[in-house]
Amino acid sequence: MDGKLDYRWHLRKVMAERGMFSTTDLIAPLSERGITLSTSQVYRLVVERPERLSLKILMALLDLLDCTMDNLIEPAAATGTAATRPKKAAAGASTNTDSLGNLRPKRARITRAES
Repeated sequence: MDGKLDYRWHLRKVMAERGMFSTTDLIAPLSERGITLSTSQVYRLVVERPERLSLKILMALLDLLDCTMDNLIEPAAATGTAATRPKKAAAGASTNTDSLGNLRPKRARITRAES
Protein backbone atom coordinates (compact mmCIF):
# COMPACT_ATOMS: atom_id res chain seq x y z
CA MET A 1 0.00 0.00 0.00
CA ASP A 2 1.27 3.44 -0.88
CA GLY A 3 0.89 6.37 1.47
CA LYS A 4 -0.07 6.34 5.09
CA LEU A 5 -1.55 3.30 6.77
CA ASP A 6 -4.82 3.23 8.64
CA TYR A 7 -7.02 0.48 10.06
CA ARG A 8 -10.60 -0.56 10.71
CA TRP A 9 -11.60 -1.94 14.14
CA HIS A 10 -14.09 -4.84 14.02
CA LEU A 11 -14.57 -5.73 17.71
CA ARG A 12 -18.31 -4.97 17.62
CA LYS A 13 -18.79 -7.18 14.55
CA VAL A 14 -16.78 -10.09 16.02
CA MET A 15 -18.74 -9.85 19.27
CA ALA A 16 -22.05 -9.92 17.37
CA GLU A 17 -20.94 -12.98 15.41
CA ARG A 18 -20.40 -14.73 18.74
CA GLY A 19 -23.75 -13.70 20.21
CA MET A 20 -22.35 -10.95 22.42
CA PHE A 21 -24.57 -7.91 21.96
CA SER A 22 -23.88 -6.00 25.17
CA THR A 23 -20.60 -4.29 25.96
CA THR A 24 -20.86 -5.63 29.50
CA ASP A 25 -20.57 -9.17 28.09
CA LEU A 26 -16.81 -8.54 27.94
CA ILE A 27 -16.26 -7.45 31.56
CA ALA A 28 -16.32 -10.85 33.29
CA PRO A 29 -14.33 -12.76 30.62
CA LEU A 30 -11.68 -10.02 30.59
CA SER A 31 -11.57 -10.08 34.39
CA GLU A 32 -10.98 -13.87 34.30
CA ARG A 33 -7.94 -13.14 32.16
CA GLY A 34 -6.56 -10.52 34.57
CA ILE A 35 -7.87 -7.45 32.72
CA THR A 36 -9.94 -5.07 34.84
CA LEU A 37 -11.74 -2.36 32.87
CA SER A 38 -14.64 -0.12 33.86
CA THR A 39 -17.92 -0.31 31.97
CA SER A 40 -17.13 2.99 30.24
CA GLN A 41 -13.67 1.74 29.18
CA VAL A 42 -15.18 -1.44 27.73
CA TYR A 43 -17.90 0.58 25.99
CA ARG A 44 -15.28 2.84 24.35
CA LEU A 45 -13.19 -0.19 23.38
CA VAL A 46 -16.17 -1.72 21.59
CA VAL A 47 -17.82 1.28 19.92
CA GLU A 48 -14.80 3.48 19.18
CA ARG A 49 -11.64 2.77 17.28
CA PRO A 50 -8.79 2.57 19.82
CA GLU A 51 -5.75 4.73 19.13
CA ARG A 52 -3.69 2.87 21.76
CA LEU A 53 -4.29 -0.67 22.92
CA SER A 54 -2.42 -2.74 25.48
CA LEU A 55 -1.09 -6.01 24.08
CA LYS A 56 -2.45 -7.76 27.17
CA ILE A 57 -5.95 -6.50 26.35
CA LEU A 58 -5.55 -7.45 22.70
CA MET A 59 -4.39 -10.97 23.60
CA ALA A 60 -7.27 -11.36 26.07
CA LEU A 61 -9.77 -10.30 23.38
CA LEU A 62 -8.28 -12.74 20.87
CA ASP A 63 -8.48 -15.54 23.44
CA LEU A 64 -12.00 -14.92 24.69
CA LEU A 65 -13.44 -14.31 21.21
CA ASP A 66 -11.45 -17.21 19.72
CA CYS A 67 -10.31 -15.10 16.79
CA THR A 68 -7.15 -13.74 15.18
CA MET A 69 -5.84 -10.20 14.78
CA ASP A 70 -7.04 -10.33 11.17
CA ASN A 71 -10.61 -10.65 12.47
CA LEU A 72 -10.30 -7.59 14.74
CA ILE A 73 -7.98 -5.28 12.81
CA GLU A 74 -8.22 -4.66 9.08
CA PRO A 75 -5.36 -2.68 7.52
CA ALA A 76 -6.51 0.10 5.20
CA ALA A 77 -4.85 2.87 3.22
CA ALA A 78 -5.45 6.33 4.63
CA THR A 79 -6.98 8.71 2.13
CA GLY A 80 -6.65 12.47 2.60
CA THR A 81 -8.61 13.73 5.59
CA ALA A 82 -10.58 10.50 5.95
CA ALA A 83 -7.77 9.13 8.11
CA THR A 84 -8.42 11.72 10.78
CA ARG A 85 -10.80 11.01 13.59
CA PRO A 86 -14.45 11.44 12.48
CA LYS A 87 -16.52 14.15 14.12
CA LYS A 88 -19.24 13.10 16.53
CA ALA A 89 -22.55 12.64 14.75
CA ALA A 90 -25.69 14.48 15.73
CA ALA A 91 -27.97 12.64 18.14
CA GLY A 92 -29.84 9.87 16.39
CA ALA A 93 -27.64 9.94 13.28
CA SER A 94 -25.84 6.72 12.43
CA THR A 95 -22.21 6.87 11.35
CA ASN A 96 -21.71 3.12 11.26
CA THR A 97 -20.83 1.96 7.76
CA ASP A 98 -20.61 -1.77 8.43
CA SER A 99 -23.49 -4.13 7.75
CA LEU A 100 -24.40 -5.10 11.30
CA GLY A 101 -27.91 -3.72 11.16
CA ASN A 102 -29.40 -4.03 14.66
CA LEU A 103 -26.58 -6.21 15.99
CA ARG A 104 -24.99 -3.57 18.18
CA PRO A 105 -23.83 -3.92 21.77
CA LYS A 106 -26.13 -2.30 24.30
CA ARG A 107 -24.97 0.28 26.79
CA ALA A 108 -24.75 -1.04 30.34
CA ARG A 109 -27.44 0.03 32.79
CA ILE A 110 -26.59 0.39 36.43
CA THR A 111 -29.48 -0.04 38.81
CA ARG A 112 -29.54 0.31 42.57
CA ALA A 113 -30.54 -2.68 44.63
CA GLU A 114 -33.49 -2.04 46.89
CA SER A 115 -32.84 -2.53 50.60
